[in-house]
Amino acid sequence: MSGLGNQIKTVFLMSLLTVLVILAGGAIGGRGGMQMAFIFAMVMNFGSYWFSDKVALAMTKAQPISREQAPELYAIVERLADNAGLPMPRIYMTPSPQPNAFATGRNPKHAAVAVTQGLMQLLNREELEGVLAHELAHIKNRDILISTLAAVLAGVITTLANWGQWALMFGGLGGDDDDASGLAALPMIILGPIAAMLVQMGISRSREFLADSTGAEIAGNSYGLASALQKLERGSALIPMEVNPSASHMFIVNPLNARRLANLFSTHPPIEERVKRLYRMAR
Repeated sequence: MSGLGNQIKTVFLMSLLTVLVILAGGAIGGRGGMQMAFIFAMVMNFGSYWFSDKVALAMTKAQPISREQAPELYAIVERLADNAGLPMPRIYMTPSPQPNAFATGRNPKHAAVAVTQGLMQLLNREELEGVLAHELAHIKNRDILISTLAAVLAGVITTLANWGQWALMFGGLGGDDDDASGLAALPMIILGPIAAMLVQMGISRSREFLADSTGAEIAGNSYGLASALQKLERGSALIPMEVNPSASHMFIVNPLNARRLANLFSTHPPIEERVKRLYRMAR
């Protein structure tokens, strides 16, 4: 799928997720529930977006790293950021032996790129450039904002469904007709969180494909990233990472690959498909 195609898909999925939030609120609380769901979503979106970098870095135990500590890493990021037309992001390192990386921050001026110790030990320079270009692509494409909004909206739907379960157990939902609203809410209570999770996965996967293609353009070739992804897939499967599952979507490859059950609900597209697309770009 082209970059434009991925952008269109993202707009569609975000719109669908927003509709699910409103429907969930309406099914559980009528017109008042719709208004409550909308306000709740906006408040959560603001807080999550504004503090997303601090939360992400804390959750992964990332620490700032200086130019003196990693001169080659700084040189690569500076060159790639210049290629992408981006300001220099802050650079962090996560004390994990699993090879991986992620980007965070509310906008390009307040962005950060974090790499794991395992990544620095495993990849050669061309592969490292590919991975860092991919993370800068997330910043350039505003994926941090999009993924934050998607995660929060999905969380709002799950919260509303939980409220609906408790309301049904303890005396109705407070709609215009309690019996009718209770029956109307049941499908949303049961299926709403599942639908939200599937839409969130679709958004995350489409943004990963877009970041791969944009990253290859920033780096000047697609071979480095393709080779790196294959190494990272093997590394993440062999070396577990202690990370909150809610943060797994941020990484370039799923850090929970070592947990087989997590793969059933992966927020990342298959590495094989990503590599195929990158090699097609090189032709």
